[in-house]
Amino acid sequence: MASPTTIIPIASGKGGVGKTLLAANLAIALARAGHTTVAVDLDLGGSNLHTYLGIPNKHPGIGDFLKGKQLSFRSLALPTEIPHLSFVPGDGKTPFMANIPPEQRRLLIQEIMAIPARYVLLDLGAGSSFNTLNFFGITHRAMVVSTFETAAIMNFLTFLRNFMFRLLTSAFKKNPQVHDQLFNAFRQSGLGKPATVTSLLDMAARLDPGLADDTRQRLRSYRPRILFNMGENPEELQVCVSLHKSIQTHLGLDAEFFGFIRYDDTVRRAARSNGALLQEFPDCPAARCITALAARIIEHWDTGWSANPDSLRDDTRNSYRQ
Repeated sequence: MASPTTIIPIASGKGGVGKTLLAANLAIALARAGHTTVAVDLDLGGSNLHTYLGIPNKHPGIGDFLKGKQLSFRSLALPTEIPHLSFVPGDGKTPFMANIPPEQRRLLIQEIMAIPARYVLLDLGAGSSFNTLNFFGITHRAMVVSTFETAAIMNFLTFLRNFMFRLLTSAFKKNPQVHDQLFNAFRQSGLGKPATVTSLLDMAARLDPGLADDTRQRLRSYRPRILFNMGENPEELQVCVSLHKSIQTHLGLDAEFFGFIRYDDTVRRAARSNGALLQEFPDCPAARCITALAARIIEHWDTGWSANPDSLRDDTRNSYRQ
């Protein structure tokens, strides 16, 4: 019996954290492990996943599909020179794709859900656009990439907050009074009275306890996986303990700290050569980390990783000793 398709959206709170390079090479690593894998460029308005896969930007992509150019979505998938790996280009040379309307977004999600592969990796745009937040929510397990820089950490926390607010907005539409109070809380937040997911759920519970309970259950089903890129040593992962507590307290989320990629000058060399890191430098430290991350995904993504925020640090320490 064939394994079900696992869709992994990959997001980041800001640009410059290595999300797209990671998505490309993680797709390569999963394919090398023998799994049919499709890498989809969903950074509409700024697609460049092809560059990190070493593929020229000359093929029709999602932009052409959405513009009605008589293409089926499946026809967009390009076989690559790497066995088991295909690639779906993004906007390519089609302009004005950054903000697609809801009906096109729903069509795109429907097509992505039907991709016949073991793993489907979605390289999302950086930041918190509605497109990105909706694509991130395709599944209950998605990846957020950050570095250890304060700005990057603050931005990934903001991304998760915006994602949760997006879920609340959708759920609270069932009760206009609760929905109106939600937007009033958003306005007050802009005036220096910050709203948290917990406080918004408490507000909803006073007006509609059943809706609040249903929404809490829905939110608890989401388990974002955090990956730190460009790390210099395992001790940086001590920050996971405070982050885990903050995410639980303010967002009501149980995030899992899933991966650590070492800082490696070789990554820049691969990017400048327009080649894939795992193809050009398969034994460099960053490539080995990505290969190990792929193995962890194969073993744990569908079943759950440790909820203990210290687990990633302990695991990374062990890898440094090897």
